[in-house]
Amino acid sequence: MNTAEVCKALELDVVHPGDGTREIEGVIVGDLLSNILGEARENWLWVTIQVHMNVAAVAVLKELSFIILSSNRVPQLDMAEKCREENIALATTHLSSYEVCCRLCNLKIGNESR
Repeated sequence: MNTAEVCKALELDVVHPGDGTREIEGVIVGDLLSNILGEARENWLWVTIQVHMNVAAVAVLKELSFIILSSNRVPQLDMAEKCREENIALATTHLSSYEVCCRLCNLKIGNESR
């Protein structure tokens, strides 16, 4: 499934669409940046409540395709701008991180065995 399809299926509020055709190859959820740096893989989707510039920086370093901000979180302007510059999809939702992950699982979006 690609980023545009996920946005539609989860009824997300899109801040930046990124490359809507980019396929999502895995999912990671978390708010501890060091954990994301250690575990995330290229083309994964990241679910978080963190809204600052360092989130975008980690996404760039790990070549993530998509960031979903859960729990009605709104990105800081510099984060949103960095996602635009790097063409990383960015969206928000009222759903909790748990609810987002449940819906992603129902869509059969997850991680293959590493």
